[in-house]
Amino acid sequence: MLRSLATMMKSRWVQVLLSLAVLSFLIHFLTCSNAPMEEKPSPVHILILSSWRSGSSFTGQIFSQHPSVFYLMEPAWHVWVAMYQNSAKVLQMAVRDLVRSVFLCDMSVFDVYMSTQKKKSDLFKWETSRALCSPPACDSFSRNDIITAGNCRTVCGKYPFSKVEEACKTYSHVAIKEVRFFDLKVLYSLFTDPSLNLKVIHLVRDPRAVFRSRENTVVDLKRDSDIVLGSQKMEGEMGPYNTMQEICKSHVEIYKAGRQAIPSFLKDRYLLVRYEDIVRDPLAKAAQMYRFAELHFTPELQKWVHNITHGKGQGGNAFEIGSRDALSVSEAWRKTLPFQKIEKVQNACKDAMDLLGYRLVHSEEEQKNLSLDLLFGQNSSE
Repeated sequence: MLRSLATMMKSRWVQVLLSLAVLSFLIHFLTCSNAPMEEKPSPVHILILSSWRSGSSFTGQIFSQHPSVFYLMEPAWHVWVAMYQNSAKVLQMAVRDLVRSVFLCDMSVFDVYMSTQKKKSDLFKWETSRALCSPPACDSFSRNDIITAGNCRTVCGKYPFSKVEEACKTYSHVAIKEVRFFDLKVLYSLFTDPSLNLKVIHLVRDPRAVFRSRENTVVDLKRDSDIVLGSQKMEGEMGPYNTMQEICKSHVEIYKAGRQAIPSFLKDRYLLVRYEDIVRDPLAKAAQMYRFAELHFTPELQKWVHNITHGKGQGGNAFEIGSRDALSVSEAWRKTLPFQKIEKVQNACKDAMDLLGYRLVHSEEEQKNLSLDLLFGQNSSE
């Protein structure tokens, strides 16, 4: 009798233990299934916002060469080529929508502007993107390599266009350099878009240096200038100055929207950088931009930034980024631009120069002899 009772009690304890085990498993399962899954960190989206001949291609390369960044140079070129009959103001909305799609790695947006048989090499200036020159977009280089456009162009052009989107989705940062926005307010919807984490670097350059550089690239920039200003206003001696006036006006508007009347969603998401400050202290300015973009400034990149800004070249090819004496090139206008032209540029861009910290010169002697510290002394990028 006692043995039978003990057996019965043992059986019940086994049942209780089994029940507790099952209950524990169910609680653990339900808890895990209801708990939020660990999310992948949201990509950071960086827009380098500038104008033609302002050092934006070099600044873009500071981001392009970073192994965590997927970079495209001026994707809106495709919009302007396809819709050149329209004004810059009209085209801004189409450009904004294209930029949003690129930030989200949705490259089907290019279907509207490119042929159905497109290849990766049909993308404007694709070879300036290290991400399109390394896996998975190209197998010839490592993702940690510093890759020149020339080397990439030679060996990486044969891959299909689908590799652009495939590559984009593997990066923590997506950066775009664009010169076809003239109003920061156009981008407000991107700042408030929950699918984006947008930060804008507003790059400016001394208008006198921009004007001198544009003189060397008049033919290359003609279509863009016509869209910005209208072909009629581009005619005659004042055409180039009218273009500069429009460009300078846009920088004023962007600066005011980003730094003076700041909406809450712009806090810590707008950074003004002067090109002259970059070439005077490349490592410090690159470090500042990387911090803003939440990127690590690796020793390899520090070495590259130093070397490419302290070479002996004088920037002979306007559209190629190579080692040069960046500081010397940036101030070349002081020795080559006649004072009569300087006066006209200053008249066209006075408001922008005052706002952004560029001092006017009032004579040829002052032009040649004024120290750089005085000429660019007020650092508006801090």
